[in-house]
Amino acid sequence: MRENLLFSLNSTVPLFLLMLLGAFFRRIGLMPRDFAERMNTFVFKVALPVLLFEDLATTDLSEAFDARFVLYCFLVTLLSIGIAALLSIPIRDRGTKGEFIQASYRSSAALLGVAFIEQIYGTSGMAPMMILGAVPLYNICAVIVLQVTGNDTEKEASTGKLVLRSLKGILTNPLIIGIVLGFAFSLLGFTQPKMMSATLGYLSRLSSPMGLMALGATFSFAGAKKTAAPAIAASLMKLLGFSCLFLPLAVHLGFRNEELVAIIVMLGSPTTVASYVMARNMHHDGDLSASAVALTTLLSAFTLTLWLFVTRSLGLI
Repeated sequence: MRENLLFSLNSTVPLFLLMLLGAFFRRIGLMPRDFAERMNTFVFKVALPVLLFEDLATTDLSEAFDARFVLYCFLVTLLSIGIAALLSIPIRDRGTKGEFIQASYRSSAALLGVAFIEQIYGTSGMAPMMILGAVPLYNICAVIVLQVTGNDTEKEASTGKLVLRSLKGILTNPLIIGIVLGFAFSLLGFTQPKMMSATLGYLSRLSSPMGLMALGATFSFAGAKKTAAPAIAASLMKLLGFSCLFLPLAVHLGFRNEELVAIIVMLGSPTTVASYVMARNMHHDGDLSASAVALTTLLSAFTLTLWLFVTRSLGLI
């Protein structure tokens, strides 16, 4: 129990401290808001697409492919998105609705998942298969949700123009391009030259620290207060709600050990910082996303420890 708690704290507290550093750097003038916004744009257009490309391109789909596990991750993610969309119905503001949906379901599974499972089992285990089943759907649906609910879409007079604009935004989104290229590399069996993989590795590792510091530098306490209720609701669904719904199903279906830990990460890890980066770059305020990232990052050390403790006590992992 103590080891699990320490590991969870070591995984999540540094992320929260990076956000505080961003706020501190802004306060002393090292990271003004316009600079932080440019950092957000760089992370959205370069670092995050490269990270997604690397995750998929380096996953060997021909080895240890578990179709049943991947299908579970895909369908549960799809159901989570549907539930989040239903829960967003009472929210009247379009931008807030889109951010609520994304913050409720979108985990930092790709960033946290491999490290979390390696810490417990010594290998990445089923993390690549979980990433394959969930992460592309996370990003594709986030692009669709944010594009359709973007504040600028209200200016479109024609439904046809709105559809075309949304499709264009989806097809030209850097994250979608990164996912498609990553799938292509993996399925075609391409091997990256060492210089290419090293360079892309450096770029991909920029996404989390730069995104978190930019989030802290642009975080608005006034905006957080305005969106407190939906942010708290989204955080509760992200950390507790979906795990309560879908972990028993995973146990019933016979998933154990590495598979179950990967599912715990998928369902109960904090809202990814990419949700804030995408919201800001797709014509949303980002206040709700920033609040949800901060809340879930702070609290996930305790909720992830809870799920690990429960499953281990039951002899499931």
